[in-house]
Amino acid sequence: MQNRLVISALGQDRPGIVNEFSKAIMETGCNILDSRMTVLGGEFAIIVMVEGHWNTLAKLETSIPSLKEAHDLTIIARRTTARPTRPDVLPYAVEVISIDHPGIVNQLAAFFSERNINIEDLRTDCYAAPHTGTPMFSVNIIVGIPAALHIASLREQFMAFCDEYNLDALMEPVKG
Repeated sequence: MQNRLVISALGQDRPGIVNEFSKAIMETGCNILDSRMTVLGGEFAIIVMVEGHWNTLAKLETSIPSLKEAHDLTIIARRTTARPTRPDVLPYAVEVISIDHPGIVNQLAAFFSERNINIEDLRTDCYAAPHTGTPMFSVNIIVGIPAALHIASLREQFMAFCDEYNLDALMEPVKG
């Protein structure tokens, strides 16, 4: 049985950081299963799920202090398991665009949380609107909607919520 470890790391952005980080994982005999990597401000952020035998994961965990020191990274690691499949949950993509203002993510999170809908992935971006330069905000979310929920009713509630907060939005099934 393969074991899994989730590692998050943060450090000053610079060329070669992905190479250094992934090389350290490869050298222990572990394999990257899933990852998210991005630059936020001047910082590089990475979160990876690696897989390996118990001894290779232990070797990787043991190497984290030297990896932190050698590459000036803040690193947190935690053992995990494979995510159980949920046939009773339907994946939906939600896209929202609005004039930027504080609280959009929290408002969206509250909407889904109140309905016991899990946010599985969330990405945001700020940009200037073409022609006007107005600060805009976009968010892309993948949610897991319980199959027992009436989708048409949920979509209607979501669109009313978006109208209330002046958000342009789409909610549609994730295309496989």
